[in-house]
Amino acid sequence: MQVKVKPCGDYQTNCYIVDDRFIIDPGVDATSWVLENIKNPKAILLTHGHFDHVWSVAELKEKLQIPVYIHKDDEFMLSDDVFGMGVPKSKADFLVEEDIYLIDNSEIKFRHFPGHTPGSVTIEIYDFMFSGDFIFNGSIGRFDFPYSSSKDMKKSLEKFLSLNYDKIIYPGHGNKTNIKIEQKNIKNYWMSVL
Repeated sequence: MQVKVKPCGDYQTNCYIVDDRFIIDPGVDATSWVLENIKNPKAILLTHGHFDHVWSVAELKEKLQIPVYIHKDDEFMLSDDVFGMGVPKSKADFLVEEDIYLIDNSEIKFRHFPGHTPGSVTIEIYDFMFSGDFIFNGSIGRFDFPYSSSKDMKKSLEKFLSLNYDKIIYPGHGNKTNIKIEQKNIKNYWMSVL
């Protein structure tokens, strides 16, 4: 399975194209890159609702006529410009919960990890986990924004520590890592900070 990545916008938010079918987190100025690099678009999958991850959703949905998936607790961020950044409004087609969804004959697992946002999720496709702004290479997402919660983040990290398998993690910003490495980082540092 092929994963293409492009850091987009001022925040260098990673937009991913997976298996030439799935678009993950199309942020600021992602549209032209996505259109040039995707062959068989089937869905837009969102790890959370922050503007730098959803900016190009409305434009891509209109151009490609494909559905948008986001966790039900972050749906409001698609229609409400909560940070006043001028993000184009869009609408989700599927409001996900923690479950496995069959999209274009592929099993895609959404795992709910609130804290950075109420509806923050990881998206697992095959041997890969797309973590949005929940887990980074050597770090975790901020929890001092509006609608963020340090209490929820701590619970989510505890839940993440309980995962008993390994996968490559593709985060919302920065370089890839894997579950086992980040479990060590969380256990050795972040749990004592929260």
